[in-house]
Amino acid sequence: MLAVLYDVHGNLPALDAVLADADAAGAARWLLGGDYALFGAWPLETVERLRALRGATWIRGNGERWTNAPAEAPPPVRPAARWCAKQLGSALVAQLAALPEQAVLDGDLRCCHASPLSDMAGLTPSPSPGEPALLTELREPRLVVGHTHVQFHRGASARGAGTGGGAGAGGAGALELLNPGSVGMPFDGDPRAAYALLGDDGAIELRRVAYDHRASAAAVRERLGGEIGDLVARRIEQSRIDPR
Repeated sequence: MLAVLYDVHGNLPALDAVLADADAAGAARWLLGGDYALFGAWPLETVERLRALRGATWIRGNGERWTNAPAEAPPPVRPAARWCAKQLGSALVAQLAALPEQAVLDGDLRCCHASPLSDMAGLTPSPSPGEPALLTELREPRLVVGHTHVQFHRGASARGAGTGGGAGAGGAGALELLNPGSVGMPFDGDPRAAYALLGDDGAIELRRVAYDHRASAAAVRERLGGEIGDLVARRIEQSRIDPR
C-alpha cells in the first residue's frame, strides 16, 4: 500500500498523526509530493522525520524552490523563506531544491506537485477551461497532484471532457486524478490533516486525521512571527486560503 503525502509545510504534529494512521493502515511505500518545510514551525524536524521513511519517493514543490531562492518568492513570503532556509541549513536546502519535479510509479502513475507543466498552476476538483493545456504532455492514465490543499479524487474520465478540448496523447484515453489534500494546512474548511492511500489493487482512499491544529497555529505565530506568521497561523486555524 502506498501512502500519498503532500504539502506538509513544516507542521510536525500533523505529519506525526498522518504517519501513525498510515502505518496502522499498512502503508509500506510513501509518495512525498513537495512543500515539506516552508511556513511551518518545525521545518527541520519535519524533513528529518520524512527522511527516516523507508521506501519513499520524493519530488519537489514550489516551496523547495522558494526556500532555495527567496527572491523568486512573492515579496510577503520572502521572510518566511529566509527563516526556513536558516533552520534547514544550506546543504539541506540545496538537496531539497534538487529533487525531481516529477516521478512515475508503477509505470502508470505520474506524480507532480501542482500539474505536469507547472509547480504553481494547480488542478481543481471539477475540470476547468484551462485544464487541457496543463495536461498536454501527460501520457499516463493516473495523475497525482497537490498544491491547492484541497482533497479530491476524480475517477477515470475522458481527458478534456467539458473543458473544450483534449489533453494528453491527442486527447485520447481516460484520466484518473487524485489530490490527497494537505497534511499540514488544508484549505477545504476541515482542519484535520489530509492524505490518501493507494491500495495494491489501485483503489484510492481519502483519509483525514485529527490533531491539535490550534497548537500548531500558535507555534507558527511564536516561531515564524510577523505578518506572514499570523497569516499562516490563521490558515491553519480556519482551514482557508483567505482567512479573516
